[in-house]
Amino acid sequence: MLYGIAAATASFLLAALLAALLRAPALRLALVDRRRQRPVPLLGGAAVVLVTGAVAWTGDRTGVVPLGSGVGRLLVAATAVGFLGLAADVWRLRRRWLLAGTALAAAYVVPYGETGPVAGGLAAGWIAVVAVAFRGLDHADGVAGTVGVVTAFGVGACAAAELMDGLAVLLLALAAALTGFLLHNWHPARIALGACGSLFAGFLLAGAAVFTRAGHEPLAGVGVAFALTALAGVDAALVLLSRRLAGRPLLRGGPDHLAHRLRRLGLTPRGAAVVLGAASFCGVLVGVLVHTGWAGETAVLWPAGGAVAGVAALLRVRVYGPRRTVGDGMRRPDVGESRRPGVEGSRRPGVEETRRALAGGSRRAAAEGAEESRRTVADVSRRVAADVPPRRRPTETQGSRTPPVATGAPDEASSRGTIFPVRQTRRTEKPQVRESLRVRNG
Repeated sequence: MLYGIAAATASFLLAALLAALLRAPALRLALVDRRRQRPVPLLGGAAVVLVTGAVAWTGDRTGVVPLGSGVGRLLVAATAVGFLGLAADVWRLRRRWLLAGTALAAAYVVPYGETGPVAGGLAAGWIAVVAVAFRGLDHADGVAGTVGVVTAFGVGACAAAELMDGLAVLLLALAAALTGFLLHNWHPARIALGACGSLFAGFLLAGAAVFTRAGHEPLAGVGVAFALTALAGVDAALVLLSRRLAGRPLLRGGPDHLAHRLRRLGLTPRGAAVVLGAASFCGVLVGVLVHTGWAGETAVLWPAGGAVAGVAALLRVRVYGPRRTVGDGMRRPDVGESRRPGVEGSRRPGVEETRRALAGGSRRAAAEGAEESRRTVADVSRRVAADVPPRRRPTETQGSRTPPVATGAPDEASSRGTIFPVRQTRRTEKPQVRESLRVRNG
């Protein structure tokens, strides 16, 4: 008991400190996620993995709380899945590879001696699906951490009821580490779990649920396991079903998760995290009560019914955006729709025709503008020619030059001064250089 409190305290402090220290390297290495046009570092999950593993292995090595062979294998496999998630954060691995690697790790840790080969295979697949679903929860500030803390406490209570002290301490360390991480992940988030932390937490929680329910009735075990991880399953089912109905690729990301839909309904980011945490708590509470015998096995129908009702209600929230027409036969693509050339759906009927029509209209407008400019210049030229009288040639008498006739000179000067504002001179300009100097300088 004392070691559990000490382990939780150490996990909380170390995770908060390490998450703060890893923020700067993540920004320097560009390991970030874009949330509302702001970069959020993705190394918070590495802090959770390192702290949880260090505290659990310290208790096992010192002999205070031995993990056991099965729990130790679970921790090793979860750490490997966490490193796989870190590789996905760095190199952007596809989800199918994450699912395949997580399924292989789950097949390594399932206790087949207590579950049987068929049930063990199904359990391995379920663990992989829950781990990937937890990764989907890390799309908004505070959601994955809050749900992870609530689920860890619930599964830890089930492990304590089964007298699995090593597993209970491991889950308690995970819950404390996620709580310390939440100090930096609450809105506005300064760091995020990323695939590393979310896959690690989901894998460890699902694997621990399988360990606690091994040896019990299979049907009741399925109900309890679903109740403990109901929120992650609801989010995954909602996303897949909405994308299927909208005709979108199932593995393409989009603003269609639970938190996105709650935000569409008017909740704040913190309010959405609180609501999802409360919903997760309701499912976890039912699972713990059924596992400990305080409630009948039929109580698991309540989380199942709530999940179905929630999915049906949230499917009515529009998250992909309406299709709005921009021109003749052209529409604006939906949110997240590919605009790259060569991808199906990037070109729509009528786009080329509209572009050609717009180009033709631009050329016609340019031609009309040029013609109007020419007409204006010609009109101004005619007016200037009409206002300025013809220039009179000076008359020569007896071999001497006489100045121009004074008649009309003021009008000519005034007209020229009006049209061309240049100083007019009536006297002959004196040469600036003497004749002799011009001759001498050649």
